[in-house]
Amino acid sequence: MKKYTSTIRIMTVLAGMAMLGGSCTKHLLDQPSSMEVDKEVFWKTDADALAGIMGAYADVRPLFDRDYYFDGQGEYVRVRGVSAAKDDLQNGGAYAVNTGSSGFSPSGFGQQFDAMYKYLYGGVNRTNYVIDNVRKMLASGSNVSVPKLERILGEARLLRGMVYFRLISMWGDVPYLGHTVTSNDEVVSLSRMPIAQIKDSIMADFTYAIDKLPARSDQVGRAAKPAALAFRGKLQLYWASWNKNGWPELSTFKPSTAVATAAYQGAADDFRHVINDFGLDLFRGGAPGVVGRLGRADTLPNYYYLFTPVANGDGEMVMAFAHGGIGTFQGEELMRDFAGRSHEGSQCWVTPRYEIADRYQSTITGDFAPKMIPLNPSTVADARTRLNSAVNPQSYANRDYRMKASIMWDYEVSVGMASLKSTGWVPFIYKTWAQPFVIDGETFLTYNTDGSNSGYVFRKFLRNYAGQGRSDGDYAFPVMRLADVFLMYAEATNEVNGPQADAIALVNRVRLRGNLPPLAGSKTGTKDAFFAAIEQERIVELLGEGHRSFDVRRWRTLEKNWNPPGGPGVWRIDTWGAQQQRYFQNTNDRAMQQCYIFKIPQSERDRNPNLTQNTPWM
Repeated sequence: MKKYTSTIRIMTVLAGMAMLGGSCTKHLLDQPSSMEVDKEVFWKTDADALAGIMGAYADVRPLFDRDYYFDGQGEYVRVRGVSAAKDDLQNGGAYAVNTGSSGFSPSGFGQQFDAMYKYLYGGVNRTNYVIDNVRKMLASGSNVSVPKLERILGEARLLRGMVYFRLISMWGDVPYLGHTVTSNDEVVSLSRMPIAQIKDSIMADFTYAIDKLPARSDQVGRAAKPAALAFRGKLQLYWASWNKNGWPELSTFKPSTAVATAAYQGAADDFRHVINDFGLDLFRGGAPGVVGRLGRADTLPNYYYLFTPVANGDGEMVMAFAHGGIGTFQGEELMRDFAGRSHEGSQCWVTPRYEIADRYQSTITGDFAPKMIPLNPSTVADARTRLNSAVNPQSYANRDYRMKASIMWDYEVSVGMASLKSTGWVPFIYKTWAQPFVIDGETFLTYNTDGSNSGYVFRKFLRNYAGQGRSDGDYAFPVMRLADVFLMYAEATNEVNGPQADAIALVNRVRLRGNLPPLAGSKTGTKDAFFAAIEQERIVELLGEGHRSFDVRRWRTLEKNWNPPGGPGVWRIDTWGAQQQRYFQNTNDRAMQQCYIFKIPQSERDRNPNLTQNTPWM
């Protein structure tokens, strides 16, 4: 009989260590590898432990710094593929490389994350390696600074907690590894631990980190106390959501209203500390900045710059993973994924869907504007000038400033780039790829974005300056922002006590960055109305950052957002009115259930007969 080897990536502790880079931490790039030195001479000094935690950050970063792909499982972002994986097989990219398909789609995604499962366990083992060795150093007490080591141990436990949080949010019950694994024999017979027990272990990791991390980090990319508090609050918020809304696809989980209430309260308490006790503020004070003229991009709102390296180290970035930029082999690939070929040959893997435009509210009324009307300019003579036409640039005037900062529509421009130099302004004209186009008497070459099928492309995450290749960015990607904390706090307190004045004020602060007026009384008068307002802000504020699919699953709103099982499905269209993709057509109950929980990889079950399967996948 063939002896199988578990694909859980225990070998990450044996691999060469990648270095963490960042605009303010270049000296960290010179740290020695903790994997290439015998442990008898390593793990002896503070410097050794620092090198070890930097390796853990570098190994865990690829599990989170492309979370934007997850937005393709929601209603407002299309993911048509994934970049070639550079840092091993990043995020969900592995299954796309292996199968030629993308699981980042609104439906049918629950069985396509086998590779992510094993790479998440690689992150677990990498952090366990640091935890085990730093604990030994603390026990010996020689040649070490206890506070420095406890900080590093807190960072490692925060990272481990984040990885396990991701695992349970996707698969529910999973095996738990609390120590470094060096042999596959240790994992081939593990059973799945109940989610409640793993949640308690994650809570313990986050609580230790809260106790040992500094109030403010001295280096971009290293976590501080607010990050641990925010993640503990988020874990409790999710735990509350699962207990309130149920998780029937996880057969071992029994929801409890009392547990939900306590968890919402615990989440609110943690978020309140983050908001009030560390002097944190929104980027540029949450001011909207200047929106600039339609069809121009020389002046953009502050929200746009939040997603450029200008914001690295800003107080809004409660937790971010640093990148090294040019020549470090640690650059982010945001431009490659979000931009088109006119920007250093980028590939436009991630684009806005048509439906997101109607989510941006009026700066005049503070409410939704009349819905866009899709019109084909090649057959409708006044399509470019008709009121509310999706291809009339004037239809986008007086909208939430985050619209101009996040997406581009016809006649909006960006800076083209080739060979690290600017090629000047390139206007986006849907279905007109890299063609001469005259605007106000001046000829431009249009933006080549053949990856878009909606009539929109992203401006968010798109660099507005030349000098870096598509894979050489140095932006510190946020996995926890203060604006998200504001909105999660509002959600938690609303669940317990209904709309509260402080929560309403925080939501209004998030809205202010879009130059929107405060919420009307009708939006805050009831618990349900305020929740809808919070959800609205989460959609536009966190667009393209990977939160939407996790929200709709914990809220159990897939059927509401699309249609009940057995229905005709929902077409996604473009600004010309053409039907592009149809989702959830004749979906049966089981297929819908499979969107709420992920399939335990069959390859793992073949290797380990003790691994049970989630109910919808039996």
